[in-house]
Amino acid sequence: MSGLRVAGLGDNVVDRFVDRGVLYPGGNCVNFAVFAARLGAQASYVGVLGDDDAATHIRMALTELGVDTSRCVVKPGATGWCDVRVVDGDRVFGEWDGGIVLDSPFVPTDDDLAYLAGFDLVHVGAYAALEPHMASVRAAARLVSYDFSDDVEHRESHHLDAVAPLVDLAAFSVADLDWTEAEEFARSVHERGARLCLVTRGMDGSGLFDGESFLRAPAIEVDPVDTMGAGDAFLTAFSLSLLEAGWGRETPVEAQHLRAAMMRAAGFAAEQCSIEGAFGYPKEYQQ
Repeated sequence: MSGLRVAGLGDNVVDRFVDRGVLYPGGNCVNFAVFAARLGAQASYVGVLGDDDAATHIRMALTELGVDTSRCVVKPGATGWCDVRVVDGDRVFGEWDGGIVLDSPFVPTDDDLAYLAGFDLVHVGAYAALEPHMASVRAAARLVSYDFSDDVEHRESHHLDAVAPLVDLAAFSVADLDWTEAEEFARSVHERGARLCLVTRGMDGSGLFDGESFLRAPAIEVDPVDTMGAGDAFLTAFSLSLLEAGWGRETPVEAQHLRAAMMRAAGFAAEQCSIEGAFGYPKEYQQ
């Protein structure tokens, strides 16, 4: 995958594991960039960083992992955080604060958009506060993926109507839906304009609607150490597999390659469950 170039555009955060007194770098778009680099792609993270120790730690980790951060903007303010506990290997979220990403969101300049045009795929997350700029991002980028997360608020009609027409791949975590509901939902997102709609249901596997059929793939069972970042790992591996198969805005991917991408992504997500935090780099903290 060394020839592929992808960018994570949007959120960064530190995940604070309150039972350990340790924080880890994270955030959907940061995780995407890190996992893409781990899979062999050239990866960049573009977004706004705070001016605190947590932001310095995030940038240090990204740099060491080979992720380019040269287009990041540093602003006065605190890095966002999310309190997490791990119960039987599964993450349980508590309080959170979006920090600088939400207080002073990233606004892409013409130079930023020209930079993003050089990537095979630009990935955006729902917590990036970039909805006002999605049309510009789509116009500049070759392909756009968007992670709507597991938050039901991001499935509301007004949000779907605003974002779905502007993305090539829409991803949702829908563990609260059964398969009939998940397929119906995926079809509705496609009808709103998303070329592909990926739905994941944790250990119940994944589903994808490509405009013609609804494909399903099983998850790979593991004894998890920590499920943090598993969904992001799945989406990253899936996206890169599609790019390898020749995916483009005017070049759909055949069903056999879609299925193979889903299985490859399931394997990478399973590997992710053996890592503490999204991608390691623990740092002690005091509340």
